[in-house]
Amino acid sequence: MRERTRARQLAVQYLYQYDLLKDKASEVDDFLADEGAEGEVASFAQMLIRGCREHWDELNQTVVEVSEHWQLNRMPVVDRNVLRVGAYELKYCDDIPSKVSINEAIELAKAFGGKDSGGFVNGLLDKIRAKYEDE
Repeated sequence: MRERTRARQLAVQYLYQYDLLKDKASEVDDFLADEGAEGEVASFAQMLIRGCREHWDELNQTVVEVSEHWQLNRMPVVDRNVLRVGAYELKYCDDIPSKVSINEAIELAKAFGGKDSGGFVNGLLDKIRAKYEDE
């Protein structure tokens, strides 16, 4: 598995935990150490996790704005955390092509979400991409 793919996977796993437990979630560094993350994997995962936590409310609002007839708390936990990571990359990681961010998110959604998660994530992230490309 590629390093950044693994880092994104770890970010989604951590954010899943954080989403459910909030302040009772593991410390980021402890979580990554327990998962054996080192080097580029650990640093990219830390950047994604910290960025998503720092912009939590804004990312949630971004997802809600593009999701028609969906409340964030009604989305599957995996899907909404994949969406947070994808939205963070689209908004704040100018060095990552939007196509890469979206494709990686789709693969994570397919791997860890339900049967419709890939299409759901694709549709919403594409709307986010279009919105921020226009601005």
